[in-house]
Amino acid sequence: VQLVESGGGLVRPGGSLRVSCVGSGFPFHSSDMNWFRQAPGQEREFVAGISWNANRKTYSDSVKGRFTISRDNAKKEVYLQMDSLKPEDTAVYYCNVVKFWGRGTQVTVSS
Repeated sequence: VQLVESGGGLVRPGGSLRVSCVGSGFPFHSSDMNWFRQAPGQEREFVAGISWNANRKTYSDSVKGRFTISRDNAKKEVYLQMDSLKPEDTAVYYCNVVKFWGRGTQVTVSS
């Protein structure tokens, strides 16, 4: 199993960013996928999840209404569109399937 995140970077408060994750080595088209994040000195926390057919999406309260999770099974990719970003969204964002994790992509929200 391999998960590779990309798309992180530095963005100003109120800005937008989209992070992506490409999966391989497992049946992506039938797998529920998740995004987690970990800020310095804090526990890793759930951000958003999407079912294999994209019929069910869940979000943490802290990002609901600002972040949107989506997927493209043909490309084996899952996305996290982040809008109205806040400094407290600064973290390393990780893609997850079952017990497997990517290496993460850094998102920094700062003026």
